[in-house]
Amino acid sequence: MINQELPMQDEIPSIASSRAARVSMLVWNTFQNDARVLNEAKTLARAGYQVTVHALALPGIAPRVETPEAGITVRRCGGGQGRKQIKSAGGRSASWFSLLLQASSRTFALLQMGRAALRARPQVIHAHDVNVLPTAWLASKLAGAPLVYDAHEISTDREGYHAFRGLVAGLEKRIMPRAAGTITTTDARAKFFARAYGIPRPLVLQNRPRRVQPPRGNRIRDELGLSEPWPIVLYQGGLQPGRGLLRLVEAAADVPNAYFVFIGGGRQRRELGERAESLGLSHRVRFIPTVVLRELPSYTASADIGVQPIENTCLNHFTTDSNKLFEYVMAGLPVVASRLPEISRVVAPHDLGLLVPPGDTPALAAAIRRLVDEPSLRDEYRSRAALAAQSLNWEAQEQALVDLYARVLPAPSAHPGS
Repeated sequence: MINQELPMQDEIPSIASSRAARVSMLVWNTFQNDARVLNEAKTLARAGYQVTVHALALPGIAPRVETPEAGITVRRCGGGQGRKQIKSAGGRSASWFSLLLQASSRTFALLQMGRAALRARPQVIHAHDVNVLPTAWLASKLAGAPLVYDAHEISTDREGYHAFRGLVAGLEKRIMPRAAGTITTTDARAKFFARAYGIPRPLVLQNRPRRVQPPRGNRIRDELGLSEPWPIVLYQGGLQPGRGLLRLVEAAADVPNAYFVFIGGGRQRRELGERAESLGLSHRVRFIPTVVLRELPSYTASADIGVQPIENTCLNHFTTDSNKLFEYVMAGLPVVASRLPEISRVVAPHDLGLLVPPGDTPALAAAIRRLVDEPSLRDEYRSRAALAAQSLNWEAQEQALVDLYARVLPAPSAHPGS
């Protein structure tokens, strides 16, 4: 079932120029399941901009060029870099020679992406995260176009990026002050970037989904053939280290009469399955591979409890709130989540569920067990989630992106040849 967006409460004002201003967005993924980039592209397209998203190619799976909706064109480049990126999630060690080949392949893909962005004759270059920031900055200089930088993560203190933190800090320190506009995902991250690089606080656009009303249904139960009428405890997202997922599998041992379902892929997939098997939980701990973005809400809504057990292993985790938390709210799920600052700022004011100390497996198990054992409490949290979803959605914040573009985009007269 494909979930349709609800009608927008207020139309986004279109730009005043007679010709649509052209935006080139650069993103270091295949743009198949990137909800944030898609939401930003939709907002700008519906405001009258012509958006081209430059992403990585995935031959045989994703088309080279597609138009997901009016005003948005997706162009993929880089040979098979998209497939290599997906395979790299397996986390296998590599030889120096293979690392050299990988670096060469990435450089070639970035050069292709930069060239494609310039050929689109952009009036704004929009970089999504640090992977494409140098390429986007160079393209903005060559095109004479302002740069907008959306820092999705704090990559100077992030799982898997420790070896590159000096390089990342150097790039961001030099380029962020020169960007015409900066964006990030939480207030804590905005404060970090402002202090670290001496820039005005970036615009905060949380990773909220668009408003949808997915039916509850039984999609997970039917797809996995779950025969018992037990509640479904859901984790959706990347299966990566530092997210508390091994703890979640171990917590399942102390929460009988419940299914634990993981939706997503990543380098911990095998380890999680092996741990579940060693604990004798394979019949209750189940896995579904990554699903396409438009189908995800129907999976989420067919669960009973949403879990975000991320651990405080780095500043990036400490300052996150995450897509999945808002997706659980939109689907009406009560949540069990780590008591970290930005997560708490979402959960506590709306009373959406139970917060637990990060990294505390017994506390995680106890909180989940309480919701499993108390259906009436789950119903209370569901009601509060439905109310919170009216404000914790993308539409409630998207005008701020349009306002940012109105400030950074040169007047139409500055581009007489456009």
